[in-house]
Amino acid sequence: MMKPFGETLRRLRMEKGLSQQQLADRLHVERSTFSNWEAGRRMPDAAMVSQIAEVLGVDAAVLLSAAEDPDESPNVLLLDDEDIILDGAMPVLRKALPGAMVFGFTKPSQAVEFVRNHPVALAFLDIELGRVSGLDICRELIRLRPRVNVVYLTAYREYSFDAWATGASGFLLKPLDAEAVRGQLLHLRYPVGGLL
Repeated sequence: MMKPFGETLRRLRMEKGLSQQQLADRLHVERSTFSNWEAGRRMPDAAMVSQIAEVLGVDAAVLLSAAEDPDESPNVLLLDDEDIILDGAMPVLRKALPGAMVFGFTKPSQAVEFVRNHPVALAFLDIELGRVSGLDICRELIRLRPRVNVVYLTAYREYSFDAWATGASGFLLKPLDAEAVRGQLLHLRYPVGGLL
C-alpha cells in the first residue's frame, strides 16, 4: 500500500534534481527517514505530506492519491468486551464507513493478533476491557502499526484526558452513531481514503 507513495515521491524528487539528502535537509528530517518513505517502509504523517508537496511544488493530493490503493478496502477494527455493544456498533460502523472492511472483537488478544497480521487503518477501542485497559491496547496497536488511527469509545467522559496521552486520534461517547463516526474522519492523524 505504501510502495506507490514511495515510487511517486522518488519520481518527483528526481524530476526536481534533488538527492535524498537535499530533500531531507529541506524537510528537516534524517536522510534515513526520507529513505524509508521512498522505499515504502514508512509513511509520513499528513502534515509532513503537505510539507513534502510544498517543497516539491506539487499538490498534496498527488502524493495522497499515491498512498491509496483503490483495489483495497481499508480495514477498520472495533474492540469492545461486551457482545451487546459490539452487536449494536458493528452495523453503525458499516453504515458510516461503507468503503471499509469492519471487523469486531470482544477479546483484546484477538484484536492485537488481527492487527499483527493485517493492516488496519482505523481502530475503535473501548477503554474498559475487563482486566485490560484500552489505553494499553492503543499503545500496542500503535507499536505494531505506527500509522493506525485509534478512536476511543467509552461511556465515561473522565477518560478523555488519559486517552490523549496515548497517541489516539479521537474520542467518542457511547452509544455510537454514524454521524459522530464520520465526524471523526476529519480529525484522523493519518488520513485514510476509501472509507466512505
